[in-house]
Amino acid sequence: MLTAPIIGLAILIALFAAGVRILNEYERGVVFRLGRFVGVRQAGLRWIIPGVDRMVKVSLREIVMDVPSQEVITRDNVSVKVNAVLYFRVLHPEKAVISVENFLYGTSQLSQTTLRSVCGQAEMDELLSERESINRRLQEIIDQQTEPWGVKVRAVEVKAIDLPEEMRRAMARQAEAERERRAKLIHAEGEFQAAQRLADASAVLSREPAALQLRYLQTLTEIATERNSTIIFPLPMDLIRPFLAEQAARMAARSEG
Repeated sequence: MLTAPIIGLAILIALFAAGVRILNEYERGVVFRLGRFVGVRQAGLRWIIPGVDRMVKVSLREIVMDVPSQEVITRDNVSVKVNAVLYFRVLHPEKAVISVENFLYGTSQLSQTTLRSVCGQAEMDELLSERESINRRLQEIIDQQTEPWGVKVRAVEVKAIDLPEEMRRAMARQAEAERERRAKLIHAEGEFQAAQRLADASAVLSREPAALQLRYLQTLTEIATERNSTIIFPLPMDLIRPFLAEQAARMAARSEG
């Protein structure tokens, strides 16, 4: 007599267990009832009608996707290989399931085509020196096109630019020539400043004869300090002329006396 109720209870328990779903904190469940979208379930213990409802789990965590290396011809006809990394996450789970068949594959393909397009519109120097601008343009374009899928692209970073070997050698020669040019400019500037200082010193000494004599005596002092040898040097007449004049005056005074 109790067999039928027990069977019925077992069936109910089995149906209940079959409809139980557990969603992690970073997941959302997109529920379809008989093929129609009925809502998004939040994290926790959730139950759907077995055989009637279908739940698709979507992760809301940020996804880091590597964009494979792409063959690109720049605007100045240089062939390079460029790869990048993409950071994005799902903001609207229902759009990510309904609007596109596979949002991960679609985002990957869109990133590859956009990377070729944007890098192909730039010149080689722009790719190397204005990488932040290239990253920003990539992020804006990809984010705009994935917005209908409920996907938010936070950042796109160009990782590496692989140059042809002949282009590397040409850039190395260019960098070396630029360093030589800067070295010559710095040397010429130093020579100019030294000449300017010597000209200023010459002008000062020409206006002050006593300064020239003091400088002469200072030079003799430095030579005598540094070298322990006998030095013979001419004595300028300007130094002894006052003494000679004084001696002549004394002799004249004596002769008159």
